[in-house]
Amino acid sequence: MLIVSRPWSVRLALSCPAVLSLAAILAAALPVAARAQTEARPLTPFERQMARVDLGLTASGQITPSDTGTTTYPQVETIVNKASTTVGFLATLRWIKSPLIGFEGNFSQARFNENFTNLIGGAQTKVNEETLGYVAHTPKKIFGVQPFGGVGLGTIAFHPTRDGGQGLPFQYRAVYYYSVGLDAPLLGPNFGLRLNFREIFYKAPDFIQNYLTIQQHTTTYEPGVGFYLRF
Repeated sequence: MLIVSRPWSVRLALSCPAVLSLAAILAAALPVAARAQTEARPLTPFERQMARVDLGLTASGQITPSDTGTTTYPQVETIVNKASTTVGFLATLRWIKSPLIGFEGNFSQARFNENFTNLIGGAQTKVNEETLGYVAHTPKKIFGVQPFGGVGLGTIAFHPTRDGGQGLPFQYRAVYYYSVGLDAPLLGPNFGLRLNFREIFYKAPDFIQNYLTIQQHTTTYEPGVGFYLRF
């Protein structure tokens, strides 16, 4: 009599009807699971818009060269205006439709001393910038990072402080800017390091005082480093 020895897995299956039933259920479920992975739930309109949102926060240097001009009150006098160098912050909210089409809103804040040669001690002031702009990214990453560039305009507000502002009133100026930078992913595609450089252009502040008016346009350089979060 010939005895054929079956593999242990076959013997177990033949001796356990429940195992056969489980195998049948799994075999039937596999095609369903595969279809579920390939047929993902479509995003809602709100989810599609949120997927385009980019929030950035950077520490931003504030470097402003000196400006020289002539005031005519109370006498004709050449004065120099120089803001002290400091560090503030820049918050940016972007909506990116595609790599080449995006829009951003910026808010920055810093505090420094606005020094005039005819104003002893200068004026300590808090400065807020609020701007809107256009931003574009490269379609593909370059060496693992994604460059971007933007331009925009808005307002910059000078608010002399209570203790160091010498009682000067606040003042708004129009401002426009350009920016360039790099986004480097750290924890997947939605969070990373942001390096940026901005240059803003505006008319030198005079706090609505004739004796501080020099009618000069100035610029501030803003190198920055921080992080971004994409939803």
